[in-house]
Amino acid sequence: VELGLEVIPVINKIDLPAAEPERIRAQIEDVIGLPGGGCIEVSAKTGQGIEDVLEALVTRLPPPVGDQEAPLKALLVDSWYDTYLGVIILVRVRDGVLKRGMKVRMMATGALHQIDRVGVFTPKRIDADTLKPGEIGYITASIKHVVETNIGDTITEERRQTAAPLPGFQPSVPVVFCGLFPVDTNDYEDLRESLAKLRLNDSSFHYEPETSAALGFGFRCGFLGLLHMEVAQERLEREFKLQLITTAPSVVYHVHLRNGTTVAVDNPAQLPPAGDIDHIKEPYIRGRVFTPTEFIGQIMTLAQERRGTQIHMEYPAPNRVMLEYELPLNEIVMDFYDRLKSVSRGYASFDYELSSFKRGELAKLDILLNGDPVDALSLIVPRDQAYYRGRELAKRIKELIPKQMFEIAIQAAIGAKIIARETLGALRKDVTAKCYGGDITRKRKLLEKQKKGKRRMKRVGTVEVPQEAFMAVLKVER
Repeated sequence: VELGLEVIPVINKIDLPAAEPERIRAQIEDVIGLPGGGCIEVSAKTGQGIEDVLEALVTRLPPPVGDQEAPLKALLVDSWYDTYLGVIILVRVRDGVLKRGMKVRMMATGALHQIDRVGVFTPKRIDADTLKPGEIGYITASIKHVVETNIGDTITEERRQTAAPLPGFQPSVPVVFCGLFPVDTNDYEDLRESLAKLRLNDSSFHYEPETSAALGFGFRCGFLGLLHMEVAQERLEREFKLQLITTAPSVVYHVHLRNGTTVAVDNPAQLPPAGDIDHIKEPYIRGRVFTPTEFIGQIMTLAQERRGTQIHMEYPAPNRVMLEYELPLNEIVMDFYDRLKSVSRGYASFDYELSSFKRGELAKLDILLNGDPVDALSLIVPRDQAYYRGRELAKRIKELIPKQMFEIAIQAAIGAKIIARETLGALRKDVTAKCYGGDITRKRKLLEKQKKGKRRMKRVGTVEVPQEAFMAVLKVER
């Protein structure tokens, strides 16, 4: 709509018993502003209306424009890796002709390639001789890595280049980050290879090596959103048979320092010292919740708990409401979606888009085990919630960490200030079990010997932290 393009509304799943096409027509007119009479009713299951959709594409959409005699100008739409052909590139030709054997240049990267295969999808791949203006097809050129083909790049002929590239697409920018570490440190190289293979088929996925004092060597990974993160984790575990420790997801903060510089921080452990920070800006999203009217109260309460500000409220239908909120992205990446589905019994839907960065009163919350900070458990939280979050997190970690042979102090701290503490008692062993009577001094001697051993173990021992503890930050109730 913003670009002035023709939009053809299609109502799908009309074969369902609960289908209400007339109500949806009215909703399309009220919410989107498109004429409801032009909607095409379709059932992909039964095939009803499919021919109408294809006919509308031909008759109602304007034909593509382009000059076949002009220098080649083609848009790189997508790319993926094939074991036999290398990188397959999906292109849309704007001007000129793309044909087999042509030597082409990627205008953004400057890379030169000779095309060895041209074709179209029907939906199977079928080889063709040429691609002309307005046509969409694929090319291969023995390219080995997807990273060499930037989505949105312009492809032109080497000997007759076009003057200016196409506008392309906005580059994908990761907004959610988490750390991925192998359970077994020997699997580090396997994890590296698996991430590289995942990157071949997903150019919007980013990763870089990371070291954690608690978890060892791993990778800091960036994703477009929560769903993207969950799919990538699931693929690594299922397809590549990896056992992973995943840290809690975080977002990118803009940290403004007292010396006038600004740094982007996506890992709480990398936050500069509090004395160097002037203020922190966090990303905000504009979110829309569609829900039946009976759940409005619970959803508004949930949004207020997550520091949300209501912007708009609309009733597109008598029993449906659309709530629009501005929320900090960090409040969304934890467990907002699960809570939303719980309070609405699964009926609410949620979508969002990044809006801006806003200044917030934020602080870094550290978790210490026996005085040593565990960097993978660090969080950036609102300062007014820090005490409560620290106390609840310390309690939950106490429940998850198995008892050791020595006492463990679990502390939550902001800088040098301890704001919460829990103590996990030592695992008791009955060292006097072998004493069958006799003088009490025998038992005392054994107990004193045990105390000395426990003091020594506490001094040199390390605390084993299970995977569940690193995800405990997601389960802390607000």
